[in-house]
Amino acid sequence: MKKIFTLISFSVILSVVSYAQQDPQFSQNMYNKLFTNPGYAGSNKALCATLLGRSQWMGFDGAPKTGLLSVETYVSKLHGGIGGTVYSDQLGLESSFGAKLAYSFRLNVGPGQLGIGAEVGMYNKSLKSGFVAIQSNDPLVPTSQVSATTFDLGLGIYYNTNNLYAGISTTHIPQMDLSYKLSTSSLDLSLVRHYYVTLGYDYQLPVPSLVLRPSVFIKSDSHTAQVDANINLLYNNLVWGGVSYRLGDAVVPHVGLNLNNGLRFGVAYDVTTSKLRSYSSGSVEIMLGYCMKMNTNPPTHIHKDVRFL
Repeated sequence: MKKIFTLISFSVILSVVSYAQQDPQFSQNMYNKLFTNPGYAGSNKALCATLLGRSQWMGFDGAPKTGLLSVETYVSKLHGGIGGTVYSDQLGLESSFGAKLAYSFRLNVGPGQLGIGAEVGMYNKSLKSGFVAIQSNDPLVPTSQVSATTFDLGLGIYYNTNNLYAGISTTHIPQMDLSYKLSTSSLDLSLVRHYYVTLGYDYQLPVPSLVLRPSVFIKSDSHTAQVDANINLLYNNLVWGGVSYRLGDAVVPHVGLNLNNGLRFGVAYDVTTSKLRSYSSGSVEIMLGYCMKMNTNPPTHIHKDVRFL
């Protein structure tokens, strides 16, 4: 099985040249907006951090494992928000690492706020030795670990009110090449531009303690697209539960808990619906978040008139 997955992973790597989606996949995307949209930074008017860990396609040797940490906050002197994201993604003998900084200029539009954001960063991909070549002495198959790093850039727009949010963004805008120097040749892979659309709404049900939260998350590399349709039910602003459907891939039940000290905890389990279901026991994703509200109102100064002391 290990050699079989090694061949599969190398095929995935080569498919990068054929414009396959490259960004890591997350099921709890409604709590991970900064990763795909820099316009989200500062939208909470709070200092927020999110930690995500994901094990995908459990049961495969070398199955994908992903980790992410993002932090964002509102800075009044900058008239917007700033944020940072670091993430790693490992698939078999392929490892990816990214780090990026985001800024979002925020302005009042109608009943909500519009964030216009940009992010800059770096992207690194490493290929370990251990690939099984179909043809012996194939010059494009690494015989030792190789690594390449490139510049990265993204843009995004994010609009939110008290009960609605919508965003559109793109990552890997320059579509930079990653060039690996091999012993007798070179291997060139290209980052592919990705596009994201997100939309969500909080609907207050007749029961005051219940809020219905439908949302949609769409991602595309202009050649293929994937749609996540999500619905959550929030009880008393404390506990939530729901389910997502990823078209052609998985049904994802998820639950979570808001704590009084600003902590948030969530778990999602992907039940695979594709042909991989015969070989995989699904995917597990854990989310830990923290938000500390900030006072964004200007300080009030009281002046006394000496005539009325």
